[in-house]
Amino acid sequence: MSRSTISFLRRGQRIDVSNADPRMTLLEWIRLSERSTGTKEGCAEGDCGACTVVLARERHGRLVYEPVNACILLLGQADGAEVITVEDLETSKGLHPIQDAMVERHGSQCGYCTPGIVMSLFALSHAQHEKIDRDVVNDALAGNLCRCTGYKPIVEAALDRCVSPKPDHFDARESATLAELANFKAGEDVFVGNDDAFFAAPGSEASLAFLLKGHPDATLVAGATDIGLWITKGLQDLKKIIWLGRIRSLATIEETETSLTIGASITHQQALPRLAAIDPDIAELGRRFGSTQVRMSGTVVGNIANGSPIGDWPPVFIALGAVLELREGFSSRKLPLEEFFIAYRKQNREPQEYLRRVTIQKPGPDDHIRVFKVTKRRDEDISAVMGAFKVTVKGDVVTEARIAFGGMAGIPKRAHNAERAIIGASIKDIATWRAGAEAIERDFEPLSDHRASAEYRMRVARNLVIKALAEIAGVPSTTTRIFAHREASHAAE
Repeated sequence: MSRSTISFLRRGQRIDVSNADPRMTLLEWIRLSERSTGTKEGCAEGDCGACTVVLARERHGRLVYEPVNACILLLGQADGAEVITVEDLETSKGLHPIQDAMVERHGSQCGYCTPGIVMSLFALSHAQHEKIDRDVVNDALAGNLCRCTGYKPIVEAALDRCVSPKPDHFDARESATLAELANFKAGEDVFVGNDDAFFAAPGSEASLAFLLKGHPDATLVAGATDIGLWITKGLQDLKKIIWLGRIRSLATIEETETSLTIGASITHQQALPRLAAIDPDIAELGRRFGSTQVRMSGTVVGNIANGSPIGDWPPVFIALGAVLELREGFSSRKLPLEEFFIAYRKQNREPQEYLRRVTIQKPGPDDHIRVFKVTKRRDEDISAVMGAFKVTVKGDVVTEARIAFGGMAGIPKRAHNAERAIIGASIKDIATWRAGAEAIERDFEPLSDHRASAEYRMRVARNLVIKALAEIAGVPSTTTRIFAHREASHAAE
């Protein structure tokens, strides 16, 4: 079955859009087509949160409320969801409890950022957290910038209403919403446009293979947290877009005692509980990945597919011995992740191939994991240097090592010389640490850019090798552990 409309719910009513430009964002539709102007545009790149809206989707028989950046989310990605904007929160009985709290705590001044903040807190009030405290609130607001009010009254408003939220009118009509969403049939193909310009959302991998065979020049989209910027900032005229979000076989997570496999359309937020269980450093990296809005939309495999030299997951997954599955038509091949990256923005992938999933190996009892993300600010920042280490130690001897860095070359890359320098040596010998650090200079020739100089990057990489090996050796760190404490908080205790 197929349909020629992008379809979603608005205020309990089904909306069918049949004539949208493939590049149209959800924000454009909300403001220009529907004329709902409460949702604002600030940065147009998913950083400021002024455009935050909430998508309600069915997950395991109940509604899940996902805050997203409407400025970089394509309209077609709202297909099959309920779109909730700030205008929808108030009822005839008055403001929503979140809005009331913002008023009571004086959480708004100029008001431009307020709708996005309210929507982030609305989503938080419906989130399934075991406990909502100040740290959880700070994480929820990391993707919302406010330059007038300061965050203290906003955080206080969140603590007033989100810690023990009362049922609202969305809870009251959850059953009706689920019934309406069930009308968007799973496995149904969506194709809006013509052969020259279209937005397509195939419902199966067979349909995806057919589309790619006929349109090898089409752009594949999973979360659009990167591709959205190609449109809003790069002004790229993407005429053919294929979204993977309706293919159920790509939305799977498989776990065994020794491995974790993540499908192509699994978001960071969906994968994070499984990834976090592997190691505390990986858990903290996941929390620092973008913002809640970015983690709700962006995908783990998409972070690999875009080929960025400063992506967060590739160095970690390379260190963990990850293997990609690529598919063309009905034929698949497997490829070690480190062999996928060839050169800057060049990957080992054919035009009709797509990344189907990634499998990472869980560390064993003798393996030690260390992950370092070096940025100018703690939250929602891109790495200057990203270092990931898996070091196997038996007795005091390093028997195996996998070290990978991002930001040190045109691609995420293993540090083979550093690995060889420490294998067979004592983990407790300072000479081992120094040998690994010195070998890094033979592995990389970093470049200078607006984030960091080449000299800075090399010095940081050398120091991270020493720091990681010293920590694994059990030597107390003489500096603050990079993930141990927050550098700043939205509001003081």
